[in-house]
Amino acid sequence: MVHTFFFRQTPLALLLLIGSIVMVSSGAGAQTGLPVSERPVEARVYFISPEPGATLRSPVLVRFGLGGMGIAPAGVEKGGTGHHHLVVDAELPPTGLPIPKGEHYRHFGMGQTEVSLELPPGEHTLQLLLGDHLHIPHDPPVVSERITITIME
Repeated sequence: MVHTFFFRQTPLALLLLIGSIVMVSSGAGAQTGLPVSERPVEARVYFISPEPGATLRSPVLVRFGLGGMGIAPAGVEKGGTGHHHLVVDAELPPTGLPIPKGEHYRHFGMGQTEVSLELPPGEHTLQLLLGDHLHIPHDPPVVSERITITIME
């Protein structure tokens, strides 16, 4: 009985182990099979406004900065470019996959570089993440510092 259980479970365990090794030792694109754009070495994304630690009233004007790369709308494949995504009150999404879309992951696929953001009173975190023409983070990702702001009532 023990031998039967072992032989039935071993292939699954072995596949999981091999999959884990491949994911750890490969780049983001190899993990998912999706194409991943290379990040230019000098690329950086940052907040022009608001300042980290600012106390503000809603709506907040959030302005995005980008250096070492250009902006291109989603769907336009051009090396050295991408478009902004704003992560609000959430962790960065997994690399190698398209950035999710929703209240925590805001897309600016038309090449926008600012937004008037409505936020409820309280403390909020903001972080920028550049995506390529398919909304997939570059390899390695172009990501800003995570900042915290406070919205007054």
